[in-house]
Amino acid sequence: MATFLHRIGRFAFRRRWLVVLLWTVVLGALGAGAASTTGPTNSSISLPGTESQRAFDLLEEKFPAANAEGASARVVIRAPESQKIDSADNKTAVEATLKNLKDSSPRVGQVSDPFVAKTVSADGTTAYAQVTYTAEGADLTDADHTGIDKALEQGRDQGLTVEASGNALAPPSESHSAEAIGFALAAAILVITFGSLIAAGLPLLTAVVGVGVSIAAITAVGATFNLNSSASALASMLGIAVGIDYALFIVSRYRSERAEGHDAKEAAARANGTAGSAVVFAGVTVVIALAGLAVVNLPMLTAMGLAAAGAVVIAVLVAVTLVPALLGLAGERVMGKRKAAPEPSRAAKAETTIGRRWISYVLRKPVKVLVLAVVALAALALPATQLKLGLPDDGSKTASSTQRKAYDILSESFGPGFNGPLTLTVDDRTPAVADRTATDMGTAIADLPGVASVSPAVFNEAGDTAIINIIPRSGPSSDGTKDLVADIRSLATDTESVTGARSMVTGTTALNIDISDKFSAAIMPYLALVVGLAFLVLILVFRSIMVPVKAALGFLLSVLASLGSLVAVFQWGWCRDLVGLEQPGPIMSLMPILLVGIVFGLAMDYQVFLVTRMREAFVQGADARTAIETGFKHSAKVVTAAALIMISVFAGFVGSHEPMIKSLGFGLAIAVVLDAFVVRMTIVPAALALLGKRAWALPAWIDRILPDVDIEGERLTRHTPPVDPDGTPRELSHAGRLHERH
Repeated sequence: MATFLHRIGRFAFRRRWLVVLLWTVVLGALGAGAASTTGPTNSSISLPGTESQRAFDLLEEKFPAANAEGASARVVIRAPESQKIDSADNKTAVEATLKNLKDSSPRVGQVSDPFVAKTVSADGTTAYAQVTYTAEGADLTDADHTGIDKALEQGRDQGLTVEASGNALAPPSESHSAEAIGFALAAAILVITFGSLIAAGLPLLTAVVGVGVSIAAITAVGATFNLNSSASALASMLGIAVGIDYALFIVSRYRSERAEGHDAKEAAARANGTAGSAVVFAGVTVVIALAGLAVVNLPMLTAMGLAAAGAVVIAVLVAVTLVPALLGLAGERVMGKRKAAPEPSRAAKAETTIGRRWISYVLRKPVKVLVLAVVALAALALPATQLKLGLPDDGSKTASSTQRKAYDILSESFGPGFNGPLTLTVDDRTPAVADRTATDMGTAIADLPGVASVSPAVFNEAGDTAIINIIPRSGPSSDGTKDLVADIRSLATDTESVTGARSMVTGTTALNIDISDKFSAAIMPYLALVVGLAFLVLILVFRSIMVPVKAALGFLLSVLASLGSLVAVFQWGWCRDLVGLEQPGPIMSLMPILLVGIVFGLAMDYQVFLVTRMREAFVQGADARTAIETGFKHSAKVVTAAALIMISVFAGFVGSHEPMIKSLGFGLAIAVVLDAFVVRMTIVPAALALLGKRAWALPAWIDRILPDVDIEGERLTRHTPPVDPDGTPRELSHAGRLHERH
């Protein structure tokens, strides 16, 4: 691997203008393709294999008119305090509001009259009207959104409380200022790390190119492959983070090779062969974790995982091709003001740095450090035992939004279960059986303790399928509603065994419950898959059993601690003002498994980058303790910079209005803090110190069958030995010569 990447690095450095031109052509071609498409706009969630999805599919088949794709809005109207909505003055104001809604856009198809449709609350204070459009929500224009907003405001001017919800409303505008701040912080960290604007600019430039290619590709194929609208956000988030980090490691190694005395071309090739090998294998672990999301069999999650995995693949390709080319274009400016002072001479000084003091302390007291770190992570993980999953609804929006106000008014006037209705489908090939079963099911469900109301059955034209709407007494995300769904499904099973007619529960609330159950069942197979495959990759990289085991256990600690932090902030509401969270609630159902996949990949990144230098020192003759010190000395600064960059990028997404992106940004930022600084830079060296030589042991039979991927660049050392600053080749150590002969 190192030799192959060495040749790529040398070629890219020598033919730098050709490489830059090729990437420019790729970016331009994909950009042109993206400009001619609408991109990923799908936001629907389908859940193959679940009862709620089967019922949805049945409704689309049997009630096609009821499943029209047009946008809709529910407009909630409340009378002034102590007044009734059907009083003469208020009724006139309601009728004027309905007319304004009808005239708000030529795309409005129908506006229901609450007095005719009997959608007035029992206390007579509140009513709601359903507004349907002839166009899909994604096709509505700013004029359509402005029209409905103006109609709502005109209703308020007449003394009514008028709020609305639905996909016909304008989506909240996303501010990218927080992301820009994260990018600016990353730039500042790179400048501090390298002491050179040119060296700092290279990772930023290559990350922008990589993300540009990724987003353009996702946009170009988004409509064709029905990608979810969150796919590009996740790909952007990961693409920026790993793109900067991968380039950072290669540029840092290039500067180190220059300080060792190699000329620019050889330094770029060697940096690509050594740090580039680590980048490739780190990228492979991330791709494994992200592509493994397909095992959940949720199309939305699969699309997000594959899109993000594609962004990581592009980041790796950019790092091992474009970075060496740009190093050739930058010349000596990459070295900055430090080019006159090679690193070995600076390292020779008795300069005590924070990193050296820290690793010395860890190696002196490994047991104490290990125990304290594990206990701290375990304490942070405790809230994860109270994890409650769900999907965001209008009740999780900001208190100032019209959707949240409409949600609260409906809960107060129609009951908490009104915002989470259930739909029961009853079907049988014999209409008489379907009719009798629907009647019996409606009567039986009405007697269940958690039911507020049950509507009469509505049949399709063929009479073989019925719909029954059920309003629970409890809210959409409450345990009472979950228990009610289970009771109805149990009743449906018993009824089917007698009559043969099939009854299924669906609706958004039932879908949320099924998603949570599906994720709970998939988490262990998913963990086994990604950890197992990555374990094999890490054995190949480190030629050790204990190092991969330790890496996997450290990952479990960091991901559980980050999940615990998510529960404390987003579910319990601790310190919620710091992340701009107005309403705590259940954690997104997709979050745990998505966080596991991404954090595992990133954790393995730091494991590969940090421990590779330790193994490199060990195989070149250093004892176990010295290898830890040497590897930490070479890698700690750049790993710290990489972690801080990722934290900055992920934290920038906390400013998103999208609940999943906000919580994912927070979870990833916390996970990087814990994994990089507590696990990789504390637990890992402490555990290696306790294991000693055993950490690098590999059974002989495994050693014989494993291919030698040469991630440390031993063959490069053999062919191009290190040189002193004056160009004199250095002698290999006795251990290094023995290793070469072996």
